[in-house]
Amino acid sequence: MTTGSLAVYVHIPFCTLKCGYCDFNAYAGMDGLKDAYGAAMVAEVHKNAPLLAGRDVVSIGFGGGTPSEVPPAHIAAVIAAVGEHAGSFHPAEITLEANPGTLDEPMLHGLREAGVTRISIGAQSFHAHELRFLDRIHTPRATSAAVELARRAGFEHIGLDLIYGLPGQSLDEWLASLNQAISLNPDHISCYALTVEDGTLLGRRVREGTVTPIDSDLAADMYEAATDRLGDAGFAHYEISNWSRAGGRSRHNVTYWTDGEYLAIGAGAHGYLAHGRYENIAHPRAYIEAVQANPGPRPALAATHSLSPQVQISDWMSLRLRMLDGFPVQAFEDRFGAGLPALLGPPLQELADAGVLEVGETVRLTRRGLLLHGEVSARILAHLEAAARPPVR
Repeated sequence: MTTGSLAVYVHIPFCTLKCGYCDFNAYAGMDGLKDAYGAAMVAEVHKNAPLLAGRDVVSIGFGGGTPSEVPPAHIAAVIAAVGEHAGSFHPAEITLEANPGTLDEPMLHGLREAGVTRISIGAQSFHAHELRFLDRIHTPRATSAAVELARRAGFEHIGLDLIYGLPGQSLDEWLASLNQAISLNPDHISCYALTVEDGTLLGRRVREGTVTPIDSDLAADMYEAATDRLGDAGFAHYEISNWSRAGGRSRHNVTYWTDGEYLAIGAGAHGYLAHGRYENIAHPRAYIEAVQANPGPRPALAATHSLSPQVQISDWMSLRLRMLDGFPVQAFEDRFGAGLPALLGPPLQELADAGVLEVGETVRLTRRGLLLHGEVSARILAHLEAAARPPVR
């Protein structure tokens, strides 16, 4: 008998080259660890058997790094191990993120045979000079070829990821990339703004003044242009950065946005169980050693994060507001056992008056609010934390 649904996130940290803008847990030049890493992932799944027992595993997501850097046999072994211990294992979706530069026909057939149902291809751009700026190892033609090969391998669900807001990028260049992506007829497209993160090569270049970030108004224009163009092409906008054709939503990612639980497998993977977050040891070698040495569930645990009631509420609302349909007020009250107006009436009214939030039986961001999601989330958290502080005497 199952005790609720569960997603599984599997992190593959290997890359041919780490991109200058990337702040994910990813490493280049570690090919010699791949077989040991594959064995460690399977061992971690087996040691997590008590956390899988009785659970209905509804999706598995392989992210990175570059999951398509490892042999399909490693992916198949992880999937089989999850299925061995889950209470119920009929996943509607097994997704793998892939770099067009690491995909070929044998790899894609191997992934399909392993059980992967959905391939998410990191196109990022269809302009060679933009790909060079992003340190991507593929060409625009490689993305088109990868989509065709994925279809030949039997993938019905194919997604493309794009990045906008690059320094020096024009609106016309962005729309040209978007139109090229649409022409390949995927059933899912994600559009992410380039962000400058501390600790990355791009962050250093911006600090040194050798790269100038794009104007924020132009980046907003690019986002709105994408919303219009994708809508005209028949894609439904269902999450701030994601659009899909009918049946193409990322079910795995919807788990993250709707307070679903997910188990973490792999170096630096993050999980969410019993309303608490945790993360695994980040470095692949240290991760392998920890899995080998420690018995019992979560053998590579690096940290757990107990969330205050205020942060739980803020996180829940921030994630739910990423969804275009928002959330029913009743869902909030069912989750937290408290009335939404009593907890957040004043800031919600202010945000509604500012035209960034619709508040009724359902709470959702307006089109203008989609551009201000971060500010909305910060305002909600600030109100909750202020209300929780004892009065000054």
